[in-house]
Amino acid sequence: MVSIDFASAPAAPRPRGILARIGGFFTDLAAARSRSEEVARLNAKSDAELARMGLRREDIVRHVFRDILYI
Repeated sequence: MVSIDFASAPAAPRPRGILARIGGFFTDLAAARSRSEEVARLNAKSDAELARMGLRREDIVRHVFRDILYI
């Protein structure tokens, strides 16, 4: 017979409270808005301005989301 020691099993993650989830939602929303504003700001630049920054127009989204998109 196999004995299982439940005392040494990892604890299940505790669900987050409703206020923490609401706060997380608004934090994520603010971050998304900030990124979309950055994309719009860069899209408003001329190709020459983007070139001076080392960017091409088709790379703007990749540049803005580079810390979370690994492409």
